[in-house]
Amino acid sequence: MADINSPNRSSLPSSGPSPAKPGANPLFLREEELRQGIEMLFFGYRDFISEPDRILADRGLGRAHHRVIYFVGRYPGSTVSSLLSILQITKQSLSRVLSQLVEEGYIVQRQGTSDRRQRLLTLTDKGRALEEQLTETQRQRLARAYRQAGAEAVEGFRKVMLGIMSDEEDRSRFGAAKRRP
Repeated sequence: MADINSPNRSSLPSSGPSPAKPGANPLFLREEELRQGIEMLFFGYRDFISEPDRILADRGLGRAHHRVIYFVGRYPGSTVSSLLSILQITKQSLSRVLSQLVEEGYIVQRQGTSDRRQRLLTLTDKGRALEEQLTETQRQRLARAYRQAGAEAVEGFRKVMLGIMSDEEDRSRFGAAKRRP
């Protein structure tokens, strides 16, 4: 395995990546361990979203719709601006997705009580049913993985994910300290 600082970063062998050494010291990560981490994130995400993607496709919806439905369901009464902050997308992109979700009866928009310019977003019964269906497939997959990995691994996963996040506001949602681990 090549050291991460080595200028010679060879491609993966044809037989596939070699397994990471159990108990490897995280302070001396090698190129191979980092590459495997990147691939695991890719394959894990691909499988994590595969069933929701099929459910959404049947309704003519996509991942952007899923993200909006999830966060509106998770934080009922969210404002459009808070959703923009969470999703880090343009107003135009959110407007297109949100318009379709409102038009198809998944989300309702209400005027803010203290600021009439605010649009507060909540799921309709139809939207809640879809959000529950989408989330349940992912919840089951995550629960299975957590059970198999054990409590220490779950905490390690949490630390890794917090370490990947670069926005302090995002990290603070999970009780993360203001400094990166």
